[in-house]
Amino acid sequence: WRSSDMRDGVGIWGRVLSIGGGDRGWGWRTAAGETQRQQPAPNAWQVLKGVLFRIFIIWAISSWFRRGPAPQEQNSAGGTPRAPSRNLFPKDTLMDLYVYISEHEHFTDFNVSSALFWQKRDLVYGDWTSGENADGCYEHYGEVDISQSVQQNGSIYIHVYFTKSGFHPDPRQKNLYRRLATVHTSRMINKYKRRRFQKTKNLLTGETEADPEMIKRAEDYGPVEVISHWHPNLTINMVDDHTPWVKGSVPPPLDQYVKFDAVSGDYFPILYFNDYWNLQKDYFPINESLRRLPFRLSFCPLSLWRWQLYAAQSTKSPWNFLGEDLYEQSDEEQDSVKVALLETNPYLLALTIIVSIVHSVFEFLFGQFWAVRGSLGQFWAVRGQFGGNLGQGF
Repeated sequence: WRSSDMRDGVGIWGRVLSIGGGDRGWGWRTAAGETQRQQPAPNAWQVLKGVLFRIFIIWAISSWFRRGPAPQEQNSAGGTPRAPSRNLFPKDTLMDLYVYISEHEHFTDFNVSSALFWQKRDLVYGDWTSGENADGCYEHYGEVDISQSVQQNGSIYIHVYFTKSGFHPDPRQKNLYRRLATVHTSRMINKYKRRRFQKTKNLLTGETEADPEMIKRAEDYGPVEVISHWHPNLTINMVDDHTPWVKGSVPPPLDQYVKFDAVSGDYFPILYFNDYWNLQKDYFPINESLRRLPFRLSFCPLSLWRWQLYAAQSTKSPWNFLGEDLYEQSDEEQDSVKVALLETNPYLLALTIIVSIVHSVFEFLFGQFWAVRGSLGQFWAVRGQFGGNLGQGF
């Protein structure tokens, strides 16, 4: 361009909106008013594509920052890349289930008959049609005898073994035990919760309304007491999955559940203790007045995508290092979302999610329109008024 085409350091080219009859669009107009080039106005589909593209860019950037460092390439002893592994239990494998309950974290009392809580033979791996409700689930109810140690805040553990049909989980039975035919997991099934004592007084009488026994326990144990609690329900899930996982490349938080065999390189079936739907209000304290604890144990298959959801929900936040008191939610807060999911009609819940997404999209488009008009302040005023009227209508 010639220097004569510039006036006062500002280009004479400007972007104008042609709103007269005929073609509408963005054009470049010269000083003489002649339009050198016009582009047709974007239609609704073009606007929608632009919105979806922006959403994709935002998602890609956020995923890039959220993901952890790339795993290092796993090589075998010869320096070649490690081959994908396979599940040691092929689909439709016949299995036997053994469930033991003990006060010991590491279980060895296979010969103690009282420790065996449940035994179920000839289960089929990946079976979704058997069971009382034709959903592949089985259930067992019993009462667990507890010792004085458990009554006084001791721990109690559950040990679950799945073996291929005909084998036994006891390593001392040489003829019946096979390491690659046995998968095991365990966990503590009582839960320690803190009970806080607040010594309040009636301002009129000057006397406290607290239970005398609670006052005595506060004097003995301090203002915060840790008490063992029990929930009568637990579900054992075996994930129906045959993904060719590569050791060292399993994404978190799934990596803590996929266990590889050090010799063969293959992985054992994934076992998961599912207590997500156990409400906090259903826990009760274990004390010396209890001799037995009711326990309902269920076994169900679980799909991979549902297991990923449960694993993500059960993972503790990395911000817990700030202190448990700061991050810990109350029992009511932990139960509120679960109760809403359990009691709300799933179709109504899906409709609510869809309406929220559509509302967000239209709000974004509305903001883009007012941004083009150069009246963002008016946009926020209209948005606030519309939102208030909509809230009053509901």
